Amino acid sequence: MKTLPLEGPLRLKNNGTLEFFFLGTGSAFVKQNFQNNLLIIKGEDHLLIDCGAQCPIAFSKYQSAVANVRNVYITHSHSDHAGGLEELALMHRYGDKIRPKMIITDYYRDLLWNQTLKGGLAYGEQRPTPYNANEPNGYLTFDDYFEQVTPRLISSSPRPLWEADCGSIHIEFFRTMHIPDSVPSWKESAWSTGILVDGRIFFPADTRFDPDLLFWMEERSHPEFIFHDCQSFNGGVHTGIEELKSLPPDLKKKILLCHYSDNFSNYDAEANGFYGMARPGVYYNFDL
Repeated sequence: MKTLPLEGPLRLKNNGTLEFFFLGTGSAFVKQNFQNNLLIIKGEDHLLIDCGAQCPIAFSKYQSAVANVRNVYITHSHSDHAGGLEELALMHRYGDKIRPKMIITDYYRDLLWNQTLKGGLAYGEQRPTPYNANEPNGYLTFDDYFEQVTPRLISSSPRPLWEADCGSIHIEFFRTMHIPDSVPSWKESAWSTGILVDGRIFFPADTRFDPDLLFWMEERSHPEFIFHDCQSFNGGVHTGIEELKSLPPDLKKKILLCHYSDNFSNYDAEANGFYGMARPGVYYNFDL
């Protein structure tokens, strides 16, 4: 892996290599490093992983715009991961008239729309009824803003695993154990997911410490690198740094830490056995 600097505006294309660009690497309430949202770039294709409340601002910082995004995947509905979707949707509907593609299951589409997006997006227009069986009053629906790409369920054990393609970018995604902190496993947790990209790069997104997930993915796919959620303390709904330090050395040395608070950004990850800290505003190229 090679880290490349951002030179000029953020680009959404490259020469065909697999790249990650973190728009931010911070936790929900950061003021310096933006929230932990990720852009995957490969050839002519791109996929935005999460679009939090700060995501449109981050795009502007990198001399681009969230309206340039054509493909998106949302790991879960917290504001630092889905709070910028309303702007993305409105910019397209009333700007270029393009519906961005969203990789999403039927279950999560209904959950995301009804509990997160509907209040801000449904009521800007009203059409003669009946227009859509899902919205008998004629208001706008998910399908007015996004084109759903339905993933394929490829396994149910040891936890559900789906796959989908965004052009040349292949992702597999799986349930994670994020919220609430009172439940014992992913089975009782609210909807949250992590992803494996091209069978190579593992990004569990927001998760409590879940060794079963890490060891399963290591045994199944042997990822080259892992970008893992971390916080400076144990407990709550994220992974504590002391918990991550308990992992085997061969696994730790693949891990870049992300989703950290502003006051944790100077942590010496390498000295503690990790690959390093994920940083915003640079390209991680996995083919150089």
